[in-house]
Amino acid sequence: MIRILIRAVVYLISAAIGILVATWALDDMHVHMGGFLLAVVIFAAAQLILSPFIVKFVRRNAEAFLGGVGLVSTFVALLLASLLGNDGIEISGATTWVAATVITWVVTAVGTLFVPFLLAKAGIEKARENRADAA
Repeated sequence: MIRILIRAVVYLISAAIGILVATWALDDMHVHMGGFLLAVVIFAAAQLILSPFIVKFVRRNAEAFLGGVGLVSTFVALLLASLLGNDGIEISGATTWVAATVITWVVTAVGTLFVPFLLAKAGIEKARENRADAA
């Protein structure tokens, strides 16, 4: 249970970073802080739910596209977050949609590799502080 919770936190942090980096890099992508958290939760949930279904569909119908599943699920998750996220994310123009998808996908993927190490490091430092205080 704790592993699932840690995974969810890691993915939420990575998704938030991915969306913020894409927003920073693209002029036609905007994040409104009022709906940002909801948009991140929608994005992360959509990504986690859609990925297995898209993998199954692609594996059954077009195995050559299996490598693009992450991009497709990122695009669909961004679309859902922009539609349902209480104006948290706004993306204008086809080029911006493509760039936002690629940037968010790359940053989120890299984030899911590095965020666990950062969280573990913070936990170790906190444990050391607690031990030093107790001694």
